[in-house]
Amino acid sequence: MAVVVALPYKVDEFFDTRTSSSWVEEARSRLPELLNDHANCELKAASTALGFIYRYPNRPQLVQQMSRLAREELRHFEQVRSIMQDMSIPFERMSASRYAGSMRDLVRTTEPQRLLDMLLVGALIEARSCERFAALVPHLPRSLAQFYASLLASESRHFDHYLTFAKHQCDASTEEFDTRLQDLKSAEAELISSPDRQFRFHSGVPS
Repeated sequence: MAVVVALPYKVDEFFDTRTSSSWVEEARSRLPELLNDHANCELKAASTALGFIYRYPNRPQLVQQMSRLAREELRHFEQVRSIMQDMSIPFERMSASRYAGSMRDLVRTTEPQRLLDMLLVGALIEARSCERFAALVPHLPRSLAQFYASLLASESRHFDHYLTFAKHQCDASTEEFDTRLQDLKSAEAELISSPDRQFRFHSGVPS
């Protein structure tokens, strides 16, 4: 019997654009690549969290939360590596996806706009990860499906933390916050829904 999960409410309400069924089918047929990229994503997520600590050490609430997040992302990395070992899948470093590179390019370079964009991009990535886990779960082998289902709560929590810090750490007006979030959401939706020749955990529609 397939494992079935509900997408956490906050993420469900956040996104207008969902993962295509063709991406889910592609992922099912390419589990070694999916898991390898997932492991790489967890490692990069931990590195991103540490980057906030180095760049913004004078923001104690942000530092404390990012320290916790980095540890949790590293734990997820270890768990994915363990699953890969059980499946005899060797770990390989993978290049950045179109998704990651394009979202990173949208981050402005001057402060405090840079901090706002980095936090909003972090929220989008965590929310999309959560959405993809939920989309994948009913179509995966049971043990892997159960593991991905177990990640939904943490990914949703990470999304919420990033979004909350973006609202309260950047001194942006409500109008500026809403406008920038919508701009980044639109760009993210285009990346997810447009043809993509490269398969990754956050890639677009297979072409």
